Amino acid sequence: MTVKTNLLIAAASSLIFAAGATAQTTTPVAPATPQTAPAGAVPAAPTAAATTTIAAALPTLPNRATLTKLVTAAKLQTTLAGPGPFTVFAPSDEAFTRLPAGALDTLLKPESAPTLATIIKYHVVAGAITSDQLKAQITAGGGKATLTTLAGQPLIASLGPNGNIELTDTAGIKAYVDTADIKETNGVVHLTNGMSVPKLG
Repeated sequence: MTVKTNLLIAAASSLIFAAGATAQTTTPVAPATPQTAPAGAVPAAPTAAATTTIAAALPTLPNRATLTKLVTAAKLQTTLAGPGPFTVFAPSDEAFTRLPAGALDTLLKPESAPTLATIIKYHVVAGAITSDQLKAQITAGGGKATLTTLAGQPLIASLGPNGNIELTDTAGIKAYVDTADIKETNGVVHLTNGMSVPKLG
């Protein structure tokens, strides 16, 4: 890597960490279920047969255009179109607006692709884990379940104050699942209201 590339990646990393300090997300008012998805959202249909992969479904999910763009920039469409199965915690567009000015543009630069791939993989877990299965893991773990992400770093799942699934990243920042169990042919997607940040560098 060139010095310029290293500087850009370092800048992106510092911006992400700065965001972690300020990007607190709020707990949803009540636990969301597929039947209570927000207006305009694609409701999860646990009993419907999935017809597409996670990669193909992302552009169709409500308020996930930024994540779709980042998956493409990180060259992870093939992974998320693969057999999996995968569980994806998909941050909302609004979650990315809490990044410091310029951070998103830096991450979208070709030379930042490895850093971006790590960030996106931190939102993906091997295996198709439904919300009920995840809650069972949390109960079995005494209130916490440690999920190993494709980035190789832990993401901690617990139950939030209102019974929502709460995700805590490596920096201690929390995000909440607000729509669960969108099932696809190669796994399941849970929509979250915040971005999770792995250790970078």
